[in-house]
Amino acid sequence: MHTDNSPHHAPFQYYPSTRNVHHLRTKNIDEIGNDGPANHQYDITDFYDALKAHRLPAVSYLKAARYQDAHPSNSDPLLEQIFIVQVLNALQQSRVWSETAVFIQYDDSDGWYDHVTGPIVNPSANLSAGHDDTDTDANDSFIPTLPLSTSMAPANAAAIPTSGVCGKPSNGALAGRCGYGPRLPFLVVSPWARQNFVDNTLTDQTSSLSFIEQNWDLEFIDETEALDGQGSFDRVAGTVMNMFDFQGSPNKKPLILDPLTGSVVKK
Repeated sequence: MHTDNSPHHAPFQYYPSTRNVHHLRTKNIDEIGNDGPANHQYDITDFYDALKAHRLPAVSYLKAARYQDAHPSNSDPLLEQIFIVQVLNALQQSRVWSETAVFIQYDDSDGWYDHVTGPIVNPSANLSAGHDDTDTDANDSFIPTLPLSTSMAPANAAAIPTSGVCGKPSNGALAGRCGYGPRLPFLVVSPWARQNFVDNTLTDQTSSLSFIEQNWDLEFIDETEALDGQGSFDRVAGTVMNMFDFQGSPNKKPLILDPLTGSVVKK
C-alpha cells in the first residue's frame, strides 16, 4: 500500500530541528511558522489556509504529493502541472503576490536528460587525487577502482568516509557530493522576474538557499557549530539575482491558467 507522503523525499525530515516523524498536523493557522506538533512541516492544505489568512511565513518550501511530484512510476508531467498551476494561481490572486518570488526546482530530470553536462564543481575521488578536470583522455575514469573486501561481517556505514566515487576537494564540499550532473530546469516566477529572459549564470539547487541566506542576512547552512566545515554547496552556488529586475516596477498583472490544459484563463 502506498501513501502520498514520502518522508525520505522531504529534506527537512533529515534534521532534528524540523523533523516531523509521525506526520502530525498543526492545530491551527497560528502555529504555522512557529513551534508546534507539526514542527514546521505542514500539509499542502495548510499552505492554502495560511495564504488565505495572510499568515504565510517569509519562506515556504512546497513539495507535491507523490501523485503530483512528476516522479516516474507514481506521477507524470500533467499531474505535476496541476499542482504548480494551482499554487501559482492562488499566489497571484492573493495580497502577497507583489512581494513574492517562486523558485521551481527539480531533483532529477524525470528520465528526460538534457544534452548539456554540467561542469565539475565537486570532483570525484580520482580527480581529487590530482587528475586535471580538463583532461579529456578517454582512458581516464572518474570512478576509482576500489579493493573488494572478502569479509563476511556487516558493513559499518559510519566507518566509510566516502561513497567510493566522490572525494573531498579543496572547496570543502562533503565526500559523496559529486557535481554537477545533467542540467535541470531552474525557473523563477515573480512580479519582479525579468521578462522573456534566459539566464546563463551557472546555478544549482542550493542557489535558492543562498538567495534566502543573503536576503535575510543568515549564516550558511553549515555555519553552525555542529556542521562547521561540512562544505554545503550554498557557499559556492551561483546567484539568482540576474533573474530579477528590482530597479523597475513589478508586473503585478496576473496570468491565470487552467490547471488541466495550461491555457490562459485570465490575464
